[in-house]
Amino acid sequence: MVVADFGRVLAGPYMTMLLADLGAEVVKIERPGSGDDTRAWGPPFADGQATYFLGVNRNKRSVTLDLTDPADLATARAIVDRADVLVENFRPGTMDRLGLGYERVRASNPGLVYCSVTGFGAAEGARLPGYDLLVQAMGGLMSVTGEPGGAGTKAGVALVDVITGLHAGLGVLAALRHRERTGEGQRVEVSLLTSLLSALTNQAAAHLATGAVPRAMGNRHPSIAPYEVFEASDRPLVLAVGNDRQFRVLCERIGDPGLADDPRFAANTARVAHREELVEALSGPLAGRTADAWFEVLTEAGVPCGPINDLAGAFALADRLGLAPRVPASAAGPGQVAHPITLGATPAAYRTAPPRLGEHTDELLAELGRPEA
Repeated sequence: MVVADFGRVLAGPYMTMLLADLGAEVVKIERPGSGDDTRAWGPPFADGQATYFLGVNRNKRSVTLDLTDPADLATARAIVDRADVLVENFRPGTMDRLGLGYERVRASNPGLVYCSVTGFGAAEGARLPGYDLLVQAMGGLMSVTGEPGGAGTKAGVALVDVITGLHAGLGVLAALRHRERTGEGQRVEVSLLTSLLSALTNQAAAHLATGAVPRAMGNRHPSIAPYEVFEASDRPLVLAVGNDRQFRVLCERIGDPGLADDPRFAANTARVAHREELVEALSGPLAGRTADAWFEVLTEAGVPCGPINDLAGAFALADRLGLAPRVPASAAGPGQVAHPITLGATPAAYRTAPPRLGEHTDELLAELGRPEA
């Protein structure tokens, strides 16, 4: 499968990297001189390249083309004509103005799956720039994140871009399956805003079903208790008690089995209604041991809990669990996170490091028979 990747920044490149890991040939088309915006998004840098760019661009070939130049545009069209998938996240209308819009390119490549990623859609939202922070704010995520009464807090990564990339990948795979049956390509459209609204799941469902407007609750859950952060003797500890059986076991392990029979705490709905009293009852016993000690005791008993790790601790945990979270440094450059999907017959492969800007331009031009370009 050949992917013509006109995507920039995160949503599109993340999706095309996942496809590349699984065997797709991805041709990344970039602006001469500067390339993808994330090439300049640093520090930090590794081997002279921004780690932001390195994190989502392995297994790709980079071609620099000025899409306003007739010769380079013809080369881009030649790439698209042999592609199975095109991915782009320009402002709506840009690809049409360049002569690379869907109706134009499907005339010469009717089997093409044409994936457009926008911030707020291609209609009234076309004028709005699709930056993750902007969508987190306007799409409601920040309103349910952070401390109660606060101004709103963004997630620690560009979560909406990542979610949108996953949705785009799912749409592309569905369109390819349709093409296998019919021979027809189609257009796939995904926006950051609708992807976020879908990903808000229980919060969005509560609003649509009842009209309630959820608010930030810090580390608490609106529908489950105890499901938040407590202080152990040395550092914070998360409890994620999802049912009454787990709560009863928790009470036994902290040495206060009677709590599970208290009418205020016997059922989840009651625990949510009496959350403050519940937190007070649990905080004292939990402060008597270290987070690691509680992790061992409670996990063994089937109560979901764990310390709040930094990234070093998170990777160390994945290593201990045998999840192989890192790509060997020699396989795809420094600092690469492994593909998250394990496939028994067709596993992800790490063939090449993220490309230098324009690294494969001459090579691809020769393949297309366009050395003069």
